[in-house]
Amino acid sequence: MSVRIALHTKLKPGAEAAYEAAHRAVPAELVAAIKDAGATSWTIWRSGTDLFHVIDCAAYDLLLSQLAELPVNVALQLQINEYLEGTHDYSATGAAATLPVVWELNPAGDADE
Repeated sequence: MSVRIALHTKLKPGAEAAYEAAHRAVPAELVAAIKDAGATSWTIWRSGTDLFHVIDCAAYDLLLSQLAELPVNVALQLQINEYLEGTHDYSATGAAATLPVVWELNPAGDADE
């Protein structure tokens, strides 16, 4: 079983290019660790300074806990947080701040529609 998590973060004006450049250089070690922690997909969209993340994973709290102390993740999060308005909270409190589902076309379980 997996869960889908949606998050919203906001960039500081003018940080768009630096944020995108940082994500073009995510270390392979971190990508492997994210997968090992149960993520099967993670997509980030940007509209102006608004960022929308969708993460498919086995368990979001497990994903966060396995990455929390990983040096390569800590380093990247410190860099990324420089570009954000406020810091993104990847803690249990942050997990509670995910975006709620309002509507979904053909949600799981409605195979006939």
